[in-house]
Amino acid sequence: MRKTSVLVKCGAVAASAAAILALAACGNSGGTNSGQYKTQPASGIPVTYSGKLPMPDKTGIYNNPKSRDQLKDNGTVTYSTVELGPDWNNLSVNGNTSYMQTMWSYYMPKLWIYNADGSKVTPNKNYLTDYNVATVNGKQTITLNFNPKAKWNDGTDIDWTAVQAYYTVQSGQNSDYTPASTTGWEQVESVRQGTSAKQVVITMKTPYYPAYSFIDILHPKAANVATYTNGWVNNPHDTDFGAGPYIIKSRSDSQITFTPNPKWWGDKPKMTTVTYKVLSDQAEINAFKNGEINAAGLSSADDIRTVKSVAGATIRRGWASRVRVFEINTKNATLKDIAVRKAFVQSINRKELAKIAFSGVDWDETVPGSELVYQNQAGYEDNMPKESAFNVKNAKATLEKAGYKLGSDGYYAKDGKALAFSYTTFGDDPKTKALGLAVQKMAKASGLKVSIDNKPSSDFSKTITSGSWDIVGMGWSSTTPDGFNSGYQLFGSDSESNYSFVGEKSVDEELKKTTSLDKVSDQIKQANKAEKKALALYGQFPYANGPVMGVYSKGLANYGPAGYQTTLVENIGWEK
Repeated sequence: MRKTSVLVKCGAVAASAAAILALAACGNSGGTNSGQYKTQPASGIPVTYSGKLPMPDKTGIYNNPKSRDQLKDNGTVTYSTVELGPDWNNLSVNGNTSYMQTMWSYYMPKLWIYNADGSKVTPNKNYLTDYNVATVNGKQTITLNFNPKAKWNDGTDIDWTAVQAYYTVQSGQNSDYTPASTTGWEQVESVRQGTSAKQVVITMKTPYYPAYSFIDILHPKAANVATYTNGWVNNPHDTDFGAGPYIIKSRSDSQITFTPNPKWWGDKPKMTTVTYKVLSDQAEINAFKNGEINAAGLSSADDIRTVKSVAGATIRRGWASRVRVFEINTKNATLKDIAVRKAFVQSINRKELAKIAFSGVDWDETVPGSELVYQNQAGYEDNMPKESAFNVKNAKATLEKAGYKLGSDGYYAKDGKALAFSYTTFGDDPKTKALGLAVQKMAKASGLKVSIDNKPSSDFSKTITSGSWDIVGMGWSSTTPDGFNSGYQLFGSDSESNYSFVGEKSVDEELKKTTSLDKVSDQIKQANKAEKKALALYGQFPYANGPVMGVYSKGLANYGPAGYQTTLVENIGWEK
């Protein structure tokens, strides 16, 4: 999978990507089961429902599933998004967000199709006719056969060179590239043409499991260093590097519209026009109420009350395959000291933060102790250090042991320098403000001076990737169940996606072992073992998982929470 941990603004109603964890900003919630519904209807719960919202099944599909013959042709739909660009290279650390994953899903190839619990994977026949994994001369080999009809939008055949290009930019062999993750590709020994240009044979230096899950493709011309690093800035490359059901009809900094790709060889998209508008949290809710958009994230009781007047609308919610985390920037001189980072973690009552995040929607969960394995997955463990538990007395003791002294102003200092840093938040959601004030108050109780730096939601990925912050709350999102194999992406000492900028080589080796194990249970055990060591560095920590929860216009089908199920964008439409 591409657990490219994708940066995500946690409240967004968005699609995600392949084997890299995607970055996300943070805000969406859920509710409890009671009232009329014992189970949540797959089509959604009417917004007029007055009882407590029923809990979703852990692997439930709640996207109003419909077959293509049940959908209208020539539909039009409008959604919201947190940001558009500026870097449209979703493979690069600068473009690795859940929002860019969503944009790519319309015009870039998607090779693998998963079911809801991720237990079954099939190749997308639009691109791959079949694949095979074997052992040849003692080495694992993966053979892919490409669809004869498959071409990039500039007319170039999609063939073995597309895998070679992906390998070039994602293997980590050339430091001029900035891949969000090198997982899988760094274990590749060679990529070569098979019996024809439409066949590729990948030979591994060491086995990778699941063998297919890291494989993806890229236009050969996009593998140029200058193009990879700078050529996607404000340039989606849909008409040349794209190869999907849609192309871009129009685009600005605040809105993008997709239209069917006339060169597409697969099923005709059910939507003739798909538009995304950049909206703040509150503007998104109001836009849905006013009929300007057809889906919106819900994160509070006020949100739900606001949309209750929308005729025929439904609430759909499912378990989120993501985790909300705090990242601590060790490039900040104050935060280089592990004692300060540890004291900050000990200052934070994560359970209280989760209560704020889920207030008004009755979602109750155990505070997560892992960024790699979600609580609804078998093998989950709490990997946070025992000493990290919320305890103001311990936080102060940690600082005093490291030579910090409490001043008359109530804050600790050392060598005349106060322990002061900022907490960066994004957007205008009331819960975001409440979380920020709570963090500030908790830190103050332990003698840490924290200021709040609020930025517009549209500055999210730009701010994160620039490193211009001290403490930040964000999320990691995964679209496949083997996100635990992306531990190196999040914690690796030289990973472009390790935003804490702290790591150890001994931990790196433990993180890399997971993909060499052929049993999922053994992979998860190894991931837990490695993550325990990574979290003990106090560079980052999780505080909530939560649900995916949104409101949807009447009749919108194949759109919404569906576990790990892959929904191809050409199959999203309006019920007849």
